[in-house]
Amino acid sequence: MISFDNTEVAFSSKSNRDLKRAYWLFRIIASPSIVKFGKKATNLALNLRLPISAPIKATIFRQFCGGETIAECDRTIADLGKFGIGTILDYSVEGKTSDEDFDQTVDIIIQTIHRAANDPHIPFAVFKVTGIGRHDLIEKASTAGYTPTSEEKAEIDVIVSRIDLICKAAFEAGTSVFIDAEESWIQDAIDQWTFDMMLKYNKEKCIVFNTLQMYRHDRLAFLTDCLAMAKEHNVKYGIKLVRGAYMEKERARAIEKGYPSPIQATKADTDKDYNTALKVIVEHRSVFSLCAGTHNEDSSELLMNFMQEAQIDPQSEQFYFAQLLGMSDHISYNVAHANYHVAKYVPFGPVKEVLPYLLRRADENTSVAGQTGRELSLIMKELDRRAKK
Repeated sequence: MISFDNTEVAFSSKSNRDLKRAYWLFRIIASPSIVKFGKKATNLALNLRLPISAPIKATIFRQFCGGETIAECDRTIADLGKFGIGTILDYSVEGKTSDEDFDQTVDIIIQTIHRAANDPHIPFAVFKVTGIGRHDLIEKASTAGYTPTSEEKAEIDVIVSRIDLICKAAFEAGTSVFIDAEESWIQDAIDQWTFDMMLKYNKEKCIVFNTLQMYRHDRLAFLTDCLAMAKEHNVKYGIKLVRGAYMEKERARAIEKGYPSPIQATKADTDKDYNTALKVIVEHRSVFSLCAGTHNEDSSELLMNFMQEAQIDPQSEQFYFAQLLGMSDHISYNVAHANYHVAKYVPFGPVKEVLPYLLRRADENTSVAGQTGRELSLIMKELDRRAKK
């Protein structure tokens, strides 16, 4: 049996100084009022062009990011690799809108693929479609019955060509790539484009992975559809399974526009569907490969149990566990210690341009019930254990 309370394993890569820095950071994040004030102060400082990069880089950036460039992430890649944990290099710059910026992002994502090629410590690459194409165009492409103008059609074709460039590079490098899920009102186009890429590149193995957000009440049915489509077209279907990241925005939009919310009624419903999806994927492993992106101990243990029952080798390349850098080390390091495949999402990019990602991390830690408290209690337990040695 695995113990997620084994802090000696969980924090084996961390010095006392690292733990104390993380402790004070999570203490701050635990306070919604401080996070709210910090966001306003940070945005004000940016607007006033104040020099805030250095203090941010030394604190929240250091906790949750690998560096400002791919090369700066090398140390994190090596440090994680020592403990059998892989790296997923995640270019986390958001809010770009020009074709020049989109093309530059494609280039950087392809650089992460080349960096991953033949490096056992970097099992996956990842990107968001909104990082390489305009949100409003993707929304139009997702709207049933909408007919784009000839200009819009040409722009949408460019987005698809960028996706293809990335997936082709991944195929040629032999590196699997995740296409992240986004808001429900733009997801239909992303799902279709992702499957189109699978038809080209997933004939022999899972190069292209779609992402399913199980806080949507329709995703379990969608998983069944994915299985049927993969069988019909004789392709492998890669799935990154997550609970989701746009809940408040989804509910607010549904109320504003007067349509039924796509979000599960309760957290328990989300957990139930997530765990059921794990079972379905394991049962149909002849088609599916899985990366279970989760900070949930029960789901992590359940997947390990499903794999044991199905007599799946823990080192099977078809099954990965993943968490974010700087969070849930008690899951990542203990699961890796038990000889399963684990990878950490390692965001990178210029400090100021990664700030929206970092502020969202702070928000999510504040809003997820028990997450920050659990991090704090484990850090305190390990510091106390070390003090008594």
